[in-house]
Amino acid sequence: MPLIKGAIKKLRQDQARTEKNRASRAGLRTTLKRTEANLTSEALSEAFSVLDKAVKRGLIKKGKADRVKSRLSKKVKPTATKAKTVKPSSKKSPSKTK
Repeated sequence: MPLIKGAIKKLRQDQARTEKNRASRAGLRTTLKRTEANLTSEALSEAFSVLDKAVKRGLIKKGKADRVKSRLSKKVKPTATKAKTVKPSSKKSPSKTK
């Protein structure tokens, strides 16, 4: 336990920040789980917003947010683009002669 007045104040601040960050991270996890259960574009945009805010506040790093966004997008994409499978044409372009 700190004895110096400034150290006591720092301890109080650290404890308050820890509690606030813990609650914010729990909300972030809840939002991500809700998004995975309901993969729609609205849920995806909400998850992206929450992730961006978490990065801005310093709760998670930017790389982690980008990785989570990428994985969520991959899960949404196959359901939306499954019907639109287009094969590239194998036609040869006409040769040009001089």
